[in-house]
Amino acid sequence: MLKNLIRNPCGEEGLDHWQDIHNGGDGWKVENDVGIPKYPYHMKYFAASFQQCCKTQVIDLLMQGYSEEELDTQPNIMISDWYATRNDSGSSYELQVQLLSDCHNLISEFNITYMAIPESDFSFNQVSHTFIKYGPGVRFIKFTHGGKSLKNWKGWYGVRVTGSSVTIN
Repeated sequence: MLKNLIRNPCGEEGLDHWQDIHNGGDGWKVENDVGIPKYPYHMKYFAASFQQCCKTQVIDLLMQGYSEEELDTQPNIMISDWYATRNDSGSSYELQVQLLSDCHNLISEFNITYMAIPESDFSFNQVSHTFIKYGPGVRFIKFTHGGKSLKNWKGWYGVRVTGSSVTIN
């Protein structure tokens, strides 16, 4: 099994290891499974509020034990994230994963800039992407995701995210 380079991917440690970019409304909250169908493999998830919430994690690949030579062979980099909305409020969801050089210059990226999730589709869904042939020089991976409620209700009616993953093969 490949090692997940994302630390605290489903909120077992609260918001540890994540940096807030936007902490709108009531901010992020970690919740336990409250009956959302097709729940992946974790019992906790991050819930966004009624204004934009966005959090990020930067992975230093050299600190993770990868050598420059190994990284410059351009191994496949797989990313994955699970997202859902509530059955009483639609949500927006966004995801950005950037492959960065040692100076944090952009080498390649994958984006979902805005996805509206209707309240009728409140099962967890997975988004995944594999970076291939992206060029040499990758030393960092920046994983950012977030969203908000489409109804602007106070509380945590926004997107739910869990099971975030970055692996190298």
